[in-house]
Amino acid sequence: MTAIWKGLTVATALSLSTALPALAETTITAVMHSGLRVIDPVITTAHITRDNAFMVFDTLVALNSDFEVTPQMADFELSDDGLTYTFTLRDGLKWHDGGDVTPADCIASIKRWMQRDGGGQMIADKMQSLEATGPNSFALTLTEPFPYTLEAMAKVSSLALFMMPERLANTPADQAITELVGSGPFKFMADEFQPGVKVVYEKFDDYVPSDGPQSWFSGAKVVNVDRVEWVTMPDAQTTINALMNGEIDFMEAVPVDLLPILDGMPDIDNAVLSPLGSVAVGRMNFKYPPFDDIKVRQAALAAMSQIDTLTALIGNPDYFKVCGAIFGCDTPLEFADGSEDLTAGGNVDKAKALLAESSYDGTPIVLMQPTDVVTLTAQPIVAAQKLREAGFEVDMQPMDWQTLVTRRASQADPAEGGWNMFFTNWIVPEVSNPLANIMLNGRGDNAWFGWPEDPEIEGLLSDYAAATDLDGQKSVAEQIQAHVMDNVNYIHLGQYYSPSAWRSDTLSGVSEAPFPIFWGLEKSVSN
Repeated sequence: MTAIWKGLTVATALSLSTALPALAETTITAVMHSGLRVIDPVITTAHITRDNAFMVFDTLVALNSDFEVTPQMADFELSDDGLTYTFTLRDGLKWHDGGDVTPADCIASIKRWMQRDGGGQMIADKMQSLEATGPNSFALTLTEPFPYTLEAMAKVSSLALFMMPERLANTPADQAITELVGSGPFKFMADEFQPGVKVVYEKFDDYVPSDGPQSWFSGAKVVNVDRVEWVTMPDAQTTINALMNGEIDFMEAVPVDLLPILDGMPDIDNAVLSPLGSVAVGRMNFKYPPFDDIKVRQAALAAMSQIDTLTALIGNPDYFKVCGAIFGCDTPLEFADGSEDLTAGGNVDKAKALLAESSYDGTPIVLMQPTDVVTLTAQPIVAAQKLREAGFEVDMQPMDWQTLVTRRASQADPAEGGWNMFFTNWIVPEVSNPLANIMLNGRGDNAWFGWPEDPEIEGLLSDYAAATDLDGQKSVAEQIQAHVMDNVNYIHLGQYYSPSAWRSDTLSGVSEAPFPIFWGLEKSVSN
């Protein structure tokens, strides 16, 4: 990828002693990649829901930019036998409604997360007990060592482990919470929330930042402004105009073909803030025909083309990479077994032959098409064309992304409001580790949307978790790569890099991270 970092000062060493106090009525206005409607970060893996959760909630442990697990809300200690993790909460932690954070809150939050997250489910399989050990401490005891425990609890996405008050965390894991009360650096202003249109946050004055330098999602989350507002705008050109006119301060996702408009603007910087990038993927519904038939899934995979998808999605090859590795290129687990058709531009003849051998009866595939997120609009259009060329009938149904996020959780028959296929994107850290990659969960109705029943991959995930060194992990990861390409747990459509833009004359402290963070930012009030 061409160097595309422009005018960015990475804020990686902000401490309490050097942070500037917030000035009166400083408000950062941002346009994110999507509007927010679903607010429960346990119910969905939607990125905008996760981004919102990191504003409002905090985590027990956190991941820094070196992929190290660090204390956040709690210090931790592992017993000599590798079975008991003891967590001690930092002093002074409070919820936004004024209550103290307690071990009971954390225990309930962990148990709810364990029901939905693949790594959490694996911890639960080995859990002997999870109980308070004191007024500010609790312990997780396992029946056998599980070295991935802290990494699972520190993951930044899909699904991150956020701490909630016990009354919210006791909500059944298949039901959405209806209010947001966290202990994070910002308070969610429910009375100003307009779903899909506007989200408002205010600085939480009683937030106690942890020690250490701010790095990704660890360290001191120091808030230097009074408010942050996320507003939804109808299209990218409108958003760029608002940025140039000073009506907004930050734009998360700038279409690459519009970057020349911003290049050379003296008061606007742009950069790829997540240098590892993202991957585009397609997911099928395993519960219903036709994708309950492996031959049909293999036919769809053979029909797809990474280069066609990425060209339609991004355009400029400086910002994408044909990559057959399901764990991401430029990662320790980069293997490409079985991806030859994808990376070569697809194989329509092979797709037609597989489809002829399958049980497919010509029933149209319900393909959900998001229309309002620039990084999600191209994939279903290209896929529909490729599937039709292979002999599939396609019923492409347009909708906004938040409607898709809600509908993909439905297990209804596709003919009765369900679905057969959708496309989404993940940041590379979400998929770079087999135990973090939620699409590899093979636990049927307890798996991620699509619900594959896949005992073989569950066995491979257990083998990966039991590996004692990197060589052992690589060996299992290579087997997982081959299995995913044969079984078609999902379709990996390559890697891309999405630039952000911001007003450099008023906004400072923008930092590199897998997705935007708003602590550490400062805004001048001169304008």
